[in-house]
Amino acid sequence: MMGRTMAGLLLPAVAACLVSLMTPTAGHAASCKDSAVAGADWADCNKKALMLGGSDLQGANLVNTDFTLTDLRGANLTNANLEKATLVRSSIAGATANGANFSKIEAYRCNFADIAAEKANFVNSELQRANFSGATLTGASFEKAELGRANFDKAELTGTRFTHANLSRADLTNTSFTGPIDFQGAFMFLTRIEGVNLSEATGLEQEQVDMTCGDGSTKLPAGLNAPAGWPCPTD
Repeated sequence: MMGRTMAGLLLPAVAACLVSLMTPTAGHAASCKDSAVAGADWADCNKKALMLGGSDLQGANLVNTDFTLTDLRGANLTNANLEKATLVRSSIAGATANGANFSKIEAYRCNFADIAAEKANFVNSELQRANFSGATLTGASFEKAELGRANFDKAELTGTRFTHANLSRADLTNTSFTGPIDFQGAFMFLTRIEGVNLSEATGLEQEQVDMTCGDGSTKLPAGLNAPAGWPCPTD
């Protein structure tokens, strides 16, 4: 009799506990409706096709947030965490994102023009056809990033790391850097480096250079030579 009584008391309690574990907390669900403020928690939220230009999201938790087609021009994303966020065809042009974490983002055709993203992390990100023209990317890491046809026209790349990145058909012409830039293991099929001074670049091998598109004004590190195929035909 005692055993049956205890079981009758325990079973409802266990069921209530399981329900509470399976139900999202009200606090986290409500955070998706919060305004764009510094330190906001929008993790896993749907923020598609919104006008958020000029928003202050400094230090915000934006992990896995969906910003597809969203306007974030001029936003403050300093030290924000955007890991695994979706930024397909969105715009972060002119934003401040120094120290931000953009690792593993999906950002096909995203506009990063004129962004200030010193020491930002773009590791393992999908950035095909992204526009980084005029961006300040000093000390940023694009390790293992997909950068096919990305545009870096007039970007500042001092200390930027492209280790094992896919730079096929990316445009690095008119880029600026005054120190080392790391291309170790990068895939550089038809990467545009016409007129670029790569004399201080590290990690470059002749096999990589042979696949690129340079010209007579391209400067290479000591020991590397311009291939016979330069300059490449225009697309």
